[in-house]
Amino acid sequence: MIPTKLKIGDEIRVIAPARSLSIISNDIQAIAIRKIQEMGFKVTFSENVREKDDFNSSLIQSRVEDLHRAFKDKKVRGILTAIGGYNSNQLLSYLDYDLIQKNPKILCGFSDITCLTNAIFAQTNLVTYSGPHLSSFGMIKGFEYTLDYFKKCLLENNHFEFLSSKEWSDDPWFTDQNNRNFIKNEGFWLINEGKAKGKILGGNQCTFNLLQGTQFMPHLENTILFLEDDEEAHPETIDRDLQSIIHQRGFDKVRGIVFGRCQKATKMTRELLTAIIRTKKELNKIPIIANVDFGHTTPTITFPIGGTARLEVNKSKVKLEILQH
Repeated sequence: MIPTKLKIGDEIRVIAPARSLSIISNDIQAIAIRKIQEMGFKVTFSENVREKDDFNSSLIQSRVEDLHRAFKDKKVRGILTAIGGYNSNQLLSYLDYDLIQKNPKILCGFSDITCLTNAIFAQTNLVTYSGPHLSSFGMIKGFEYTLDYFKKCLLENNHFEFLSSKEWSDDPWFTDQNNRNFIKNEGFWLINEGKAKGKILGGNQCTFNLLQGTQFMPHLENTILFLEDDEEAHPETIDRDLQSIIHQRGFDKVRGIVFGRCQKATKMTRELLTAIIRTKKELNKIPIIANVDFGHTTPTITFPIGGTARLEVNKSKVKLEILQH
């Protein structure tokens, strides 16, 4: 079930299912709101979006109520998360999945939001989206690529291809918008050749793994996994978390893997990631690429959880397309 695309004049509701909107500076909030309004959308905020507790989050009840109201409100056409965090999985047993299924609309966010987007797809068959938060729109420099793919995925219906950005950054842009450090992008890392077509699942790898062993874990059969991790990970934990996914029922029918770009603090390299993959016999015969523009570096693509991708990898080219979104 693919939700209706956004169009000019639509209302986008901001919710905070993980950390509170209040931890984002007023300046960044203002830039983000203005940027979305300039696209032609109306921005509204959930009632409890600025509530903040000792964990920089808010009560489970507050977050669940805000998500339910956003889905139930007929005026709201899209839902954007404020920022990521650590505790979106607290909400999963409290959500009314029938309400969500009966009121399908776009839900977009990344990082900790991975557990929500994948669980909602698993429970309702509603395609959700891994893409920028509201806070992401507060970026002044280097946001054009992110915005372009946000539009391709959420405003348009056509098939599209992911091309590598010309440059990327891993700097704390939200602390200094003027002094940015951009790095030339070397493009996709070709790890395993092959062709695949499948349903997209994944996002932040360690958050995706929180769904294992629960009713909220989507089926892995006939999928292409999109996986990334942030600066709290390192090669050993990335290896361990990937192995955990491989042990899941249905992994033998996974068709391919697309790895996002790791942050510098992980100390992950092309050589280390390749070595990790070579230790896993289950990965030998599926196409795998890495260094794709999603995760906790910038810029980032937007991709559909539950949508369809096609991946073609050989020595002469890498082609990653989104067919249904």
